[in-house]
Amino acid sequence: MFNTSYARILLSTRIGQAIQHHPPLPIRFSRIFPTTRTSWPHSRHITTRTAAKRVFKDNPISVTLAAIFIVFGGGTLLYSNYVYYFYILKQFSAYPEPVAVKLRRALFYTNVDVQPTNAVKYYRQALEIADEMGLDPFSDEILGVKIQVAFLMEKIRQTQQAIDVLEIVHADCLRWIEELGGKEGNAGKRSRVLGKTVGISVKLGELYSSSAIDDVEAAEAKLMYSVTTVLNEKKRREEEGVKEEEGPWMSDEEVGGALESLGNHYEKRNLHYLAVPLFLQALNLIPPSNCHSVVLMNNLSISLLLQNPPPSPSVAPTSHAVMLDNATQWARKAVARADSISDPAHRTPECDQGCAVAMVNLGDLARRAEDAAEARRWFRQGKKLSKDAGFVEGMQMAEAGLRELGGVD
Repeated sequence: MFNTSYARILLSTRIGQAIQHHPPLPIRFSRIFPTTRTSWPHSRHITTRTAAKRVFKDNPISVTLAAIFIVFGGGTLLYSNYVYYFYILKQFSAYPEPVAVKLRRALFYTNVDVQPTNAVKYYRQALEIADEMGLDPFSDEILGVKIQVAFLMEKIRQTQQAIDVLEIVHADCLRWIEELGGKEGNAGKRSRVLGKTVGISVKLGELYSSSAIDDVEAAEAKLMYSVTTVLNEKKRREEEGVKEEEGPWMSDEEVGGALESLGNHYEKRNLHYLAVPLFLQALNLIPPSNCHSVVLMNNLSISLLLQNPPPSPSVAPTSHAVMLDNATQWARKAVARADSISDPAHRTPECDQGCAVAMVNLGDLARRAEDAAEARRWFRQGKKLSKDAGFVEGMQMAEAGLRELGGVD
């Protein structure tokens, strides 16, 4: 059965006023097609090609526009068929038709004609029907519907509503794991539901740390939970082995994503000494051919430069020169990594953007080291790469660096 408090969230959500839809007026076909026969004028014996030339000569603009509209109409028909198959049919094939009908309407009011009140109404109806049909409330499909409600709340900037929905889903998942996860036959489901709690925790950490909420402690608690859960489960499987029917756990990249999220949280709080090991662990879990590794190297470079660990009697403080050198080395590694990823299947815009940022950072690091020529060289390279990649923010950063050196070129 579904959590009743979750149903109350859906029932109590009030976003604007409900719009009453009036039924369309019936169309009388006699108004379109005349019932009386009309005698058409007899045509002359003339070929279609000749007639077409004559019509085009007499009305060149009208004929051209008509041709455009015909081509456009044909393209629209093809696109409509594509949308119908991939969006309307294929996307909902995992749901029973009564549930799918409601979800189609809900997603239409979420993504196409954004009407939150109607969207929530149809999400609620879909969940109620799923409950009546006995669908597993912890299946990927039903959990996905609930998460989609939170996405809608975030989309319309109702961040607290999004948090409320995700907190209920998160608590329900944890309760199931605690009460039923250890029972025979539930090993595979436990792995899947536990993985969902990690993903939801990461998202909650993001929402709590957003400017709309700015609850630093709550964000840290959620991100710490996600990292601890991921690492503990990974360690348990390595030590005890994977149990029968337990199924796979999160991939290395997914584990790295949880670590990176906590690292980003610490970086925002200026706790760079805590972010450094998290970025480093995340980097070790991501393939060298993944362009996101360039971004992680950049983050690591910045945190190495700005880390400010509390003083410890047993550890000598790191000098600024050493931190500057470490940061420079990692920024150079980011540039080299971006250059090494040439396979179109793996190279994404993140490679060029990450490389451009690394170049700008190298310019800033050289400026800090009072090497103006080296700084100018990196700023120029970063500006050129940003321009070629259409990366406006990179160009702005590079130009700002050049201005600090005495002019933009």
